[in-house]
Amino acid sequence: MAEGYHRFMDKILDYAPNSTQVLGAAALVTTGAILLFFTGLATLVLAPVLILLSPVLIPAGALLFVTVAGIFSAGCFALAAFLGVSWFYNYLNGRHPPGSDQVDYARMRIAHTASHVKDYAKGYGGYLQGKRQDAAPGA
Repeated sequence: MAEGYHRFMDKILDYAPNSTQVLGAAALVTTGAILLFFTGLATLVLAPVLILLSPVLIPAGALLFVTVAGIFSAGCFALAAFLGVSWFYNYLNGRHPPGSDQVDYARMRIAHTASHVKDYAKGYGGYLQGKRQDAAPGA
């Protein structure tokens, strides 16, 4: 029985923290408590100040947000325009940028569809000419 107890205690001692880990945990808890105290103190002191200044701070914050968002979006649009012009320049010079094969395929499909519609319109136009002459033989 004593042998099983010693084996059990040895397993427990294998997982027990050493003194460095205990001191680190104590320092962490102490530091956290101090920071929590100062956070509460700052909240008590600054909350009335923020309430008094909120008629000024909220519009100023909104203006700052809109200004920063506008500058950021303008920069993104300028970058997108530059990349688009660069891609188009490379495409016109025959350098085959990424996606140019899809553009070529779409261009060929549009040309084919336009040719098909033109042929269909010619045939349908002749059909309408015949109908017009049937409706008004003297016309």
